[in-house]
Amino acid sequence: MANKSWRYLGHRNKAVPLVDEGQAAALPLQYSLAVNLETLQAIFTACQDVVFRRMRIGGAMGHQAALVYVDGLVNNDLVNDQIMKSILLEGPQAMSVLTGAPYELYRQVRDSLLTVANVREIIDFREAARCILSGFALFLLDGVNRALAIEVCGWEHRGVEEPPTEALIRGSREGFSDCLRTNTALLRRRLRDPQLKLKTYFLGRRSQTTVGLMYIEGIANPGLITEVEQRLNVIDIDGILESAYIEQFIEDKWYSPFAQIQNTERPDEAAAALLEGRVVILTDNTPFALIVPATFNSLMHSPEDHYHRWFIAVLIRTLRFSGSFLALLLPSFYIAMVSFTPEMIPTSLAISIGAGREGLPFPTIIEAFIMESVLELLREAGIRLPGPLGETLGVVGALILGQAAVQAGIVSSAMVIVVALTAIAGFVVPSYDAAISLRILRFFLMIMAAVFGLYGVILGLMLILTHMVSLKSFGVPYLKPWAPWTAADLKDSIYRTALFRERLRPAYLRPLEARRIGRGKKKQ
Repeated sequence: MANKSWRYLGHRNKAVPLVDEGQAAALPLQYSLAVNLETLQAIFTACQDVVFRRMRIGGAMGHQAALVYVDGLVNNDLVNDQIMKSILLEGPQAMSVLTGAPYELYRQVRDSLLTVANVREIIDFREAARCILSGFALFLLDGVNRALAIEVCGWEHRGVEEPPTEALIRGSREGFSDCLRTNTALLRRRLRDPQLKLKTYFLGRRSQTTVGLMYIEGIANPGLITEVEQRLNVIDIDGILESAYIEQFIEDKWYSPFAQIQNTERPDEAAAALLEGRVVILTDNTPFALIVPATFNSLMHSPEDHYHRWFIAVLIRTLRFSGSFLALLLPSFYIAMVSFTPEMIPTSLAISIGAGREGLPFPTIIEAFIMESVLELLREAGIRLPGPLGETLGVVGALILGQAAVQAGIVSSAMVIVVALTAIAGFVVPSYDAAISLRILRFFLMIMAAVFGLYGVILGLMLILTHMVSLKSFGVPYLKPWAPWTAADLKDSIYRTALFRERLRPAYLRPLEARRIGRGKKKQ
């Protein structure tokens, strides 16, 4: 049984549990200021950054009050000018009720003295502790069994910058920051619609991380919203430190190598998803927003696709999808054809590959695994090193190691070319989660090719496609609009039609308002 700390609150002589394993209990605030402060001090034991500022309003015969806040989470200038100065200096000059009933003074402070916009009433200790730890200042008055939570947040956070992982040629240069309120404001700026709704959750027993659920009422399907809410409500963990924690709790199949939830740092991409009828999940302390549902088709798209004219977007998407297939299949096809069916290779090319492999100590599969593993090591090392040094390591290291391996007779020059082309093709995939899924499955297909040849590659592809067909993201088939086939949604798949012809939202999202563009014809 969990240990509990018990104290007498002094109100009606009732003993009630105050603290359970370090968490603030959901107990009502008392009329006695001394009892309330004692309770808060017990909750915040050994928290030296929590400030308890006692004061007396109205001189020596006035009312006792207190202000509780966390130093570092509040703006000290706001505390001094908008709270302390208003209550202690301007209040006695402007109010004639300083010696009256405590609740009348409390009402005057709430309605007439405080010049802070966001003020809320608190009636229990659990909500009081949450507000204090969220950057609010808590005002308590003796003789009143409630408190005022005054928003004076002022912690340091990273500003709005261009997202480093989703660079575009044309488009917004703004990216989400680590502050939830900044991120919601970035979306509000792009969608100035009162139907854009925000629901707030506090997830994590210890962290109490603020999570925002955003959707457009009247577009997003209510069933989708309910499903997301239910999955968020069942999360039970001590702390949520990043949106990836939430992603791993609410995804449909945790064992799948494919990402079933899209993440982005770009507010324009999140706004576009909201307009389609999707749901966006924002998490405090991280710039990565989650978009549900996600399909393989949506993971292969970039917001820039709609910033270019349609035929440019079609060309870019064709290159992108072709590159993804190349990144997945090229090494396995090379292994299968060199090891099992060399007669399928043109004669001159087969002679060149055979001459390059003469004297090599390893079979093709080992050769491919060596080069692919070295490439992954260089990629990971380049990410962990500082920017310029990481880029230098990736380019120079690959060139030097590849050339040295060929000269040492460890790998063939043809294998170096295959691995280099595979790496380049993998960089065209806009989503990191989709790219890393292809990198993982590439090794699976290489093993299948080494064991069964081309039959193994085809069998491996059939297994991958079978798995993808069985996947769903919040009830939406993962391979939509190709499987099941939806002809209307093919206008925004590999092919992208002209923007004025994309009149309808994706049908597989079942939006309440299907039409996006009016019925009028485009002027010629």
